[in-house]
Amino acid sequence: MNSKKSFHLDIQLVSRILLIIFLDFVCIACSFFLSLWFRFELSFSGIPRNYFLCWQNTILIWCAISVLVFAVFQLYNSVWSFVSENELFRMILAHACLFVIGFFCIHIFDIHMPRSYYFIGFLLSFLSTTALRFSYRFIRRMKVVFERGTGEQKIDRIMIIGAGEAGRMLIREFAHSQFLSGRVVCLIDDNSSKFRKMLSGVRIVGNRYDIPEMVKKYDVNKIIYAIPSGSAKVRKEILQICSTTKCEVQTIPGMYQLINEDVSVSKLKKVEIQDLLGREPIRINIDEIRKYISGKVIMVTGGGGSIGSELCRQIAKSNPKQLLIFDIYENNAYDIQMELKRKYPALDLVVLIGSVRNTARLDVVLGKYRPEIVFHAAAHKHVPLMEDSPNEAIKNNVFGTYKMAQAAVKYGVKKFVLISTDKAVNPTNIMGASKRLCEMVVQMMNRESDTEFVAVRFGNVLGSNGSVIPLFEKQIAQGGPVTVTHPDITRFFMTIPEAVSLVLQAGYYAKGGEIFVLDMGEPVKIDSMARDLIRLSGFEPDVDIAVVYTGLRPGEKLYEELLMEEEGLQDTENKLIHIGKPIEMDDEKFKEQLKRLEAAYKTEADNMKDIVAEIVPTYKRKESAS
Repeated sequence: MNSKKSFHLDIQLVSRILLIIFLDFVCIACSFFLSLWFRFELSFSGIPRNYFLCWQNTILIWCAISVLVFAVFQLYNSVWSFVSENELFRMILAHACLFVIGFFCIHIFDIHMPRSYYFIGFLLSFLSTTALRFSYRFIRRMKVVFERGTGEQKIDRIMIIGAGEAGRMLIREFAHSQFLSGRVVCLIDDNSSKFRKMLSGVRIVGNRYDIPEMVKKYDVNKIIYAIPSGSAKVRKEILQICSTTKCEVQTIPGMYQLINEDVSVSKLKKVEIQDLLGREPIRINIDEIRKYISGKVIMVTGGGGSIGSELCRQIAKSNPKQLLIFDIYENNAYDIQMELKRKYPALDLVVLIGSVRNTARLDVVLGKYRPEIVFHAAAHKHVPLMEDSPNEAIKNNVFGTYKMAQAAVKYGVKKFVLISTDKAVNPTNIMGASKRLCEMVVQMMNRESDTEFVAVRFGNVLGSNGSVIPLFEKQIAQGGPVTVTHPDITRFFMTIPEAVSLVLQAGYYAKGGEIFVLDMGEPVKIDSMARDLIRLSGFEPDVDIAVVYTGLRPGEKLYEELLMEEEGLQDTENKLIHIGKPIEMDDEKFKEQLKRLEAAYKTEADNMKDIVAEIVPTYKRKESAS
């Protein structure tokens, strides 16, 4: 079946090439005959017989030579729907080559024809064969325009931001594709020397600050950001301006597409909230990560969660000997299992259900699989829920970590990486305090064993389960209102893949005992983020969708910190990863405090928060705020 289809395609291709060759023969023959006609005052009868016979005897040979030269310059390989300057340049080179060949033929074979015959003939030949190739594109373009004009489908009026190569590629695709219903009506560029000039037939009408005005003037309903080399700061500023226009906004993903000439409408993506954070792309050393992951048995607890599943995805790329996913939630574990099996069929993947609070289960799992590196991401993280269930926060977070750490030491784990949070710094809620206790546990365990225990501390991640972005999106989809606890509340944000890549990089730097602190950039106002998200959804804040302030929840702070005063800061090779100096503590006293905590959660004590406050001096309980 495939061979028949291939044969049919080959016949079509050969037929098309033969047709073009025939048309070239006609164009070239007619061009040189017309040159005689022009030379003798537009009179056929006025052409001398010897000149006519010379044309008749040589023209077929000359047509054959021309076709061979065209073939050498690959003029029969082009797709006529997309002929461009490249084909025009090759046509010029081909005719220059033919002119040289013709000059030698005249002298070698002593051909006697008027000089004007050659010049006019070459000119007409060039014009006609070039026009032949571009006419198909022109006719097809007119057909597309006519069909758009008479069709019922609404035509998008498009503004492109960036009058560079990416913008030119997009204009060209919109102009020539019969499958796209958009029309580029104007361009925006901050380079003032380009103002009022044209790019591929479209006028450059202003800079970024003119966007709202030009959207109204040209009745734009779609904006495409096409500056792949623009900095994150420029991108953020321009997209924030675009978000005020109620237009659909799309971007091209990155610079690599421009390098590969792969800028196309199909690659465009909608603007997302992370585009407005203004963060520069994070750079990590892939070779260093692969060096300590490759060929090792890796275990990820909480591997089905937001952070854990991304850890599994990135670890799978680094060719581990075996990847062990350990999670108590079967649905989450199943989802990441299916994804990894599909993407990495050769990966030795083991997915097990169990709790990090179950010592016997941990003994069985670690005793059988003997992981060399453990990433401990299993934890309760929801602040308000943990405020109402403090014993569960301590049981799962603190003692889940403690039992996992003890099992790691018992079964010879070489490196143990705890996923911590900025809420552990000067915590005002039990979840943050429990994570601070987890940091203290791994620092104590590091001093008492050969296993390298480290913690990695970072802020909020975009798109994680239970985070603010999905909540806002759901509220907007329901028509509002969007609820923000306080107009001045700020948080650090990073995308999940960015955070996880830095966690893996920190794991490479780890020597044991460190608390790594990720640089989260500038804190983001949640109120501004909510309003940007409303605009990205095509609505106007406080007009179409209300923003309501509900007051700070129990345990919630106006702002988060990444470092305690006593910890100081030490740089690493990666400027986005820092090391906090460990705070000295009495390990024996801490063990006794842990025993008291364990007894308290087992009896469902009412004073759990008071006990935690005695152990974590920086924990300042905050039951409510307005």
